[in-house]
Amino acid sequence: MSRRTGKPSYQLSTSDTRRQRVLRLAAVVAAVGLAAALLGGAIGYTAGRPDGTESTIADIRKADAQRDSQQIVELTATARRLREQIQPILTAIQADPSASRPASAEQARQWQQTLVQAAAPFANPPSGTTATNVARTALRSAVEQASLAVDAHLLALTGPPAQRAALVDLAKRQAAQASAAWSVAATQLDQINVDSGQGHQHVYLEGDSHDGAEEGSGG
Repeated sequence: MSRRTGKPSYQLSTSDTRRQRVLRLAAVVAAVGLAAALLGGAIGYTAGRPDGTESTIADIRKADAQRDSQQIVELTATARRLREQIQPILTAIQADPSASRPASAEQARQWQQTLVQAAAPFANPPSGTTATNVARTALRSAVEQASLAVDAHLLALTGPPAQRAALVDLAKRQAAQASAAWSVAATQLDQINVDSGQGHQHVYLEGDSHDGAEEGSGG
């Protein structure tokens, strides 16, 4: 008994041949589509996933932001403490002699010691962002100008009487420069506190104008 075999290809009808071709084409298209989907998914996952370098950079930026925020808090606290020490000195130097009793030489020497201590926090400053460094530098400049004002005031009290008026005027101008430097520092401190999420922090000297925002707001 002979085996049953399919019809030779030349005996197949045209419709059967066409149907087989369509099925083979559909299978090829499906296979290509599946491969493309898998490849696209792999590419998308790879592109969307941060590599080691990006993760490291993100970690560094986060650490820098945290460190700078801590520096801002510490610098603001230092400014508040120094303001209580420097404000009375600048006020006394700029006071009208006819309205108040001039400070003595002994008082001026005490001021010198106060300002030496006030300069100590700026002797070895940490590395911070540009904005924080500007605030720190302005504070240091204010302290240095205040020291010069005290030195000139002491010279006016202990030097030759003929030079007293000129030295008193010099001391007043240097005290005014110290106040101006402090105002710059206070404005910068206020801004970096807002930018870092601490809100407005006003460390201005008495009589200085500022934005009037409520303390702690805007963070």
